[in-house]
Amino acid sequence: MATTKEVLALAVEVADVMLRNGGEIYRIEDTVIHILEAYNVQNFDVYVLSNGIFTSANEDKEDACSMIRHVPLGEVNLTKISYLNQLARDLCSHKCTIEEGWKRIEEARQLPKYAGCIQIFFCGLGSACFAVLFGAGYLEFAFSFLIGMAEQVVLHFLTKYKFSRFLRNVFASMFVSACSILILMTGLPVLQDKIVIGAIMPLVPGITFTTSIRDFHNGDYLSGTIHLIDALSTALCIAVGICLPLLFYSYFGGGILLP
Repeated sequence: MATTKEVLALAVEVADVMLRNGGEIYRIEDTVIHILEAYNVQNFDVYVLSNGIFTSANEDKEDACSMIRHVPLGEVNLTKISYLNQLARDLCSHKCTIEEGWKRIEEARQLPKYAGCIQIFFCGLGSACFAVLFGAGYLEFAFSFLIGMAEQVVLHFLTKYKFSRFLRNVFASMFVSACSILILMTGLPVLQDKIVIGAIMPLVPGITFTTSIRDFHNGDYLSGTIHLIDALSTALCIAVGICLPLLFYSYFGGGILLP
């Protein structure tokens, strides 16, 4: 029979990995609660923030225990979240033991990301499709596709050398803006704004902003505020990165860019 500490440690570990990979707050809390209830843990409290987990169980008994975990904000990985959701279901239905659960958590951590070439291609494709969505033509589609792929290469390079997420957003958006200026300088009849809009869409913190609204809706005001600040600061970094090359070009004699 698993002890309270063993069950709580496993539930917190599942929650930790889910939170690091972009899981929603209320779903993480619900997962921990279901695991504790499945193992008949009594008098427990679960409180999850965007960057922290606080849990306690059996507070009025001899085997009372509590755990606190700091979890830094990370990128979204739906593959790992889906894997852990299935693990939680198996734990609740007792199709998986505590020992097997730890092994599967480690397997979840080791799940590979998509290959670099796939990420590069679909970043380009997504950029091009967003450009069309905002009114781009064939030329803008082609250039957005190429810039989007190059942008993902830049992001891989910045990630490899441990640049912070904010600096990655600034430099990647600067790269997009500079490329659009070079294209416009060739004299081709392109709409520069459509190229820029399409190419920066992979950087836009849409999931983070949506999560913040969901947190506010669920009454998790602190988590919602954290996600909202993260989304707004990311948007600010993108805006700064886009504006700097435009200001530089205008200041050094390029004039005002017109579509």
